[in-house]
Amino acid sequence: MPLDRKPAPNDLRAFWMPYTANRQFKSAPRMLVASKDMHYTAADGRQILDGTAGLWCCNAGHCRPRITEAVQNQVGELDYAPAFQMGHPLAFELANRIVDIAPDAMEHVFYCNSGSEAVDTALKIALAYHRARGDAARTRLIGRERGYHGVGFGGISVGGIVNNRRHFGTLLAGVDHMPHTHLPENVFTKGQPEHGAHLADELERIVALHGAETIAAVIVEPMAGSTGVLMPPKGYLEKLRAITKKHGILLIFDEVITGFGRLGSPFAAQHFGVTPDMICCAKGLTNGVIPMGAVLASAEIHDAFMQGPEHLIELFHGYTYSGNPISCAAAIATLDTYAEEGLLTRAASLETYWQEAIHGLRDHPNVVDIRNMGLIGAVELAPIDGQPGKRAFDIFVRAFEAGILIRVTGDIIAMSPPLIISEAQIDHLIGTLGEVLKTAA
Repeated sequence: MPLDRKPAPNDLRAFWMPYTANRQFKSAPRMLVASKDMHYTAADGRQILDGTAGLWCCNAGHCRPRITEAVQNQVGELDYAPAFQMGHPLAFELANRIVDIAPDAMEHVFYCNSGSEAVDTALKIALAYHRARGDAARTRLIGRERGYHGVGFGGISVGGIVNNRRHFGTLLAGVDHMPHTHLPENVFTKGQPEHGAHLADELERIVALHGAETIAAVIVEPMAGSTGVLMPPKGYLEKLRAITKKHGILLIFDEVITGFGRLGSPFAAQHFGVTPDMICCAKGLTNGVIPMGAVLASAEIHDAFMQGPEHLIELFHGYTYSGNPISCAAAIATLDTYAEEGLLTRAASLETYWQEAIHGLRDHPNVVDIRNMGLIGAVELAPIDGQPGKRAFDIFVRAFEAGILIRVTGDIIAMSPPLIISEAQIDHLIGTLGEVLKTAA
């Protein structure tokens, strides 16, 4: 946007927009100025019930005292420490805390700054792992249609959402994609769908096409979130794990959304009983308070790099802000909050109530599918002819005006409220959405 342009009061499009160039943005619609627990405060003073945990990340709600205090204290004690050849105690404490709640095989943690960086890190570790073991021909990466793995070149390449890819030309070479798992026979499923485990067998077809000896890793979201909340069919993840093990291919779970209690377990890997070789996480790691991501890896992967002299770099990868002390303090306080309030498993106790509430929208106008698991759910709408996404976006705007925050992707409404939500607040969230659905075109 040209710097001399004066945007209209409701023009909220781009992060490169000169926010400070026009003070009228302070009163623009859909501006958030404060937050606490389950609510945002809009610029006009209205309370907005958060039905999306910010952007899938504020699992403990907003402005939680323990996290706020930890960040404030850390800023005044140790603001930054180099991540290369140096360390600080909080980084080790946090790594141990993460390993304590992770699946048993996840024994090591590599820090980064976001989910996108976690994905690119995991992909690079996969490539370097095979090379370290003398298997350098394994360079191919396998993603999935409708998968979302962030905005780095690696994540976009293995991702499978067309609009996230079409603007950036040729991406990484040597990438293939399995089909997505969203089948019409699974509409209005509660929990895991019955149909679709056979889609994992497509990985065998890809192996036969390229040769197992060329494939480094398969990356999937155990539950695909950003594309519209797609659940894995029963037996699907188990098949993927068996096929990857059979062919010596690493399996990476992108748990940037599902990590830290979203499905009723610390990680989706535990919820589904399937342990990958690496897990990418971010978002809920610091409750969205400050950027941080991480890759959890097995001892086998870690140890493959630890074969040379101590003075040499084991893995030529890292970030200036990896394991930043303030981020670590926020993450430790977040894990404390989760533990004290039982939030990593609370979704399991609320799942039935949430499920019945959201499926109560089944007969509302234009609803063509509903799906749910843990404290996450999606309401899919019939698109307006020739205007895909417009119906859902109009409902998003109406919902905000009615005092609830939802998220839309295409014509799918996605909801993932903070794990502190009460049954009464579930009723309010779903009830308000129901009224909006009834009055929308």
